[in-house]
Amino acid sequence: MVLLLTASPGQAADVETHGFLLLNYSGRMTDDRPAQSDSDFLLGEERLRLDVSVWADEIEASARFKGDLFHDSVDDETELDMREAYVDYATDKVDLRLGRQIATWGVGDLLFINDVFPKNWVSFFSGRPLEYLKIGVDGARLRFSGEMINADVILIPFFTPDTLPTPARFFLYDPLAPVTTRSETKPASTYDNSELALRLYRRARDFDVAAYLYKGFWRSPGMRPDDFTAPTQIELFYPELYVYGASAQGNAFGGVLSLEVGYYDSRDDRDGNDPTIANSQSRFLIGYQRQLKQDLTLGLQYYTEIMRDYDQYKQTLPAGFAVQRRSRDTVTLRLEQLLRHQTLRLSLFTFYSPADDDYLIQPKMSYQFSDELSATLGANFFGGNKKTTFLGQFDKNDNIYLSVRFDF
Repeated sequence: MVLLLTASPGQAADVETHGFLLLNYSGRMTDDRPAQSDSDFLLGEERLRLDVSVWADEIEASARFKGDLFHDSVDDETELDMREAYVDYATDKVDLRLGRQIATWGVGDLLFINDVFPKNWVSFFSGRPLEYLKIGVDGARLRFSGEMINADVILIPFFTPDTLPTPARFFLYDPLAPVTTRSETKPASTYDNSELALRLYRRARDFDVAAYLYKGFWRSPGMRPDDFTAPTQIELFYPELYVYGASAQGNAFGGVLSLEVGYYDSRDDRDGNDPTIANSQSRFLIGYQRQLKQDLTLGLQYYTEIMRDYDQYKQTLPAGFAVQRRSRDTVTLRLEQLLRHQTLRLSLFTFYSPADDDYLIQPKMSYQFSDELSATLGANFFGGNKKTTFLGQFDKNDNIYLSVRFDF
């Protein structure tokens, strides 16, 4: 629906509104319940989305609001989730965006190296649509388009952590679970603590190449007990992090080849002697995607992260804590098939870590009944030999979900 409004005498602003109603339910597939939950459901939501765009060609400016009003039936709460709200101003070579916005960088498929922006892992592990994996940041983005090179600069004065699963709805490994007195300290909103992300990119032969720089903080907190031998309280905090990286993506071997590297410089523990802070690490990714036949697509990725100062890590790790491997790798597989004039989508995405011997399998089926009405049925199957590995700890959180969406 497009309306024409008068912005000022002699000028006009176009307004476009969209939205949808989304019903999203996710149920457990085991009889087990976390100690802090008595519900058979991980999710029970009704969402109403309003998406409003306004633009005026005369002044090359636009604005957008995208927000959800939703009811959470598991906690019986109703809240407003402001996904994005920003103003754009464009000139010949420079674009400026100010406000809440979602940023996405890098070339990985659900594996992130230089995409250091906040994510909602509760959404990802419980069956919300994929767009809810990303969380908006409040800041400013400046984009420069040049003949030799392009650049994006994002300034984020207000820190936003990842949204991580909690014992309220998930089974999790927590070596300090008996300590329930916990506090969280986020980086103060000061000029010095403002996050800064830079991407330089251009086309080089058949590849899109990019270099990245990030100055900010780990999105997942460190855990600092008041006493390692007899802790009574824990502080959750976010150590300083710099990331340096690069990527390339282009046509090769009949498909699309993706390469990405990154170095995570853990600034608050550069010697690896503090067991409460993640060590510095190197990360690598190679991916390949191609169409096997019409409407059937295959994607493969290999990802690994290698911890620096591993000897110091093992020497300072407190007794009773699980020892991580120095190198942890992951292999992913994506298969997607479109059927019935592309109204039916069958997809399978799997994560498997040879190092940790754990996995996540995500089958999904979506059907488009009409231009307005669609439905998705999917599942998350977790597994692993140890409850201390990243995916193995979710072993009892298998779930099946159904979402129905009506667009208007």
